[in-house]
Amino acid sequence: QMRLMESGGGSVQAGGSLRLSCAASEYTPGTYCMGWFRQIPEIPGDERERIANIDSDGKTIYADSVKGRFTISQDGAKKILYLQMTSLKLEDAATYYCAADLLISRCIPGRPMDTWGKGTLVTISS
Repeated sequence: QMRLMESGGGSVQAGGSLRLSCAASEYTPGTYCMGWFRQIPEIPGDERERIANIDSDGKTIYADSVKGRFTISQDGAKKILYLQMTSLKLEDAATYYCAADLLISRCIPGRPMDTWGKGTLVTISS
């Protein structure tokens, strides 16, 4: 089964930028959906917020909370997923997770994703 590993998290000042990466253990042929989610660990039961998706057709979807500030992309070999985050706000602080699914329909908001990374922590200072 595919494994995902996020990297690039860290501490940044509000207004700054950060780029997250997600390395997949294998190339995904055919159709797929990949995405970034985030979760605030200090809030018990906080659900993971879907913030950006990209599918095998290159179609992207963003949550309103990050639209215009975050950009999801993938490299040509389709083994690394990126999330470029700019104009970071205090409320962007969270653990960010990469997810993937072989069903392109999983890019529809609300649909569950099959494979998850372990997350990378982003902290924002004022």
